[in-house]
Amino acid sequence: MQLTIEEAIEWIHSRLPFGSRPGLDRINALLEKIDHPENKVPTIHIAGTNGKGSTVTYLRCLLEEMGLKVGTFTSPYIESFNERIAINGQPISDEQLITYVEKYQPIIKELDQINEVAGITEFETLTGMALDYFVNEQVDIAVVEVGLGGLLDSTNVVKPLLTGITTIGKDHTEILGETIAEIAYQKAGIIKEKVPVVTGNICADALAVIEKVAQEKQSPIFRFGKEYQVEYLHPDTQWGEVFNFYGEMGKLTKIKVPLLGRHQVENAAVAIQLFDKYCQLQHLPFKERDITQGLAKAQWPARMERLSDEPLIVLDGAHNDHAVKRLVENLRKEFPQHTIHILFSALATKDVDEMIQDLKQVPNAHLYLTSFDYPKAIALTEMEKYEDDLTEIVSLWQFGLGEILEKMSTDDLLLVTGSLYFVSQVRELLLTIGGNDEEI
Repeated sequence: MQLTIEEAIEWIHSRLPFGSRPGLDRINALLEKIDHPENKVPTIHIAGTNGKGSTVTYLRCLLEEMGLKVGTFTSPYIESFNERIAINGQPISDEQLITYVEKYQPIIKELDQINEVAGITEFETLTGMALDYFVNEQVDIAVVEVGLGGLLDSTNVVKPLLTGITTIGKDHTEILGETIAEIAYQKAGIIKEKVPVVTGNICADALAVIEKVAQEKQSPIFRFGKEYQVEYLHPDTQWGEVFNFYGEMGKLTKIKVPLLGRHQVENAAVAIQLFDKYCQLQHLPFKERDITQGLAKAQWPARMERLSDEPLIVLDGAHNDHAVKRLVENLRKEFPQHTIHILFSALATKDVDEMIQDLKQVPNAHLYLTSFDYPKAIALTEMEKYEDDLTEIVSLWQFGLGEILEKMSTDDLLLVTGSLYFVSQVRELLLTIGGNDEEI
């Protein structure tokens, strides 16, 4: 009897207890069993502490605009599990996912009997499925997001045409290393011999490490602020940002992205530069129209996403301190006149102390700290030490959310931020209450 979609996803999740275990032996053993799809699909490989998902989305929209069939592999999901594996923005169907799970169950059961490669993880399973799916669906190009780090990440089996590194900050230090240089070295692990690499707005210490690896691999490097540049202009009157881009192809003027925040300009710039290099490699025409129309279609839930106008509700999955610092900077610039209610929760593995201290720097803000239903979520008791005049502890975020919405004035803003797992749970409830285009 065929599995249900719930059973299929439950089986994938059953690989979760094996955790994040760096190393490529297990994924290579799996790929061998499925006829090495990584060798058959052209890829662009994206690493970085933050900005990977947005960059993947922008790049997918640009490639799609020129008529290509584009696979994407991203994490985590916001609305449905299936969205992690998608083609032209359409998640893999339930039927297809079930088919792949039924194909993989006996393969992984067999591999579990071999000590050296036993315990294939959830992420490794999904990596194999994604590459397999892209080959079977004959995509023109797959844009693959690194799960963790780069060097030893299971996606680092692809044979990319191009690689991109968006940002470098401190996250997953228990696995990637304590210093920026160590983390940069892990991210630079995706750079391949003579394969061009595009870097985003990266600090000098991290960039020096990446440049050294690129030099050793004889990989041409295209750096933000050097080989390509942006000139930030102003926020878009609707929602988003407007900027000029300068690269080898010349100047692109008044480019608009529909996602808010100056970091989104940087993410879009990485995508434009990768798109330009792809066009050069494939001898395809680079058209400004593809850029303007492609970027205009980009949607990426829970990244400075405006869920409602009245009241103004914004969701942003700033899931580590590097992202929170950028968020605070954006709030200061974009909403200086608003009273801001911030509902926050995070995973216990993050630098929660630093994240909360940063959020307390937002002018005219009231902070609400909570926990949520997820295995690694921070406990409510851990949050209590941060309580003060402008910081409340909310025992159940569902009730806290209702209370915040009741007390908000017309000009107030509700920001839900922290873990993407938390933000996606709140997002689901808010959409259930109000619908995306209705008042909540």
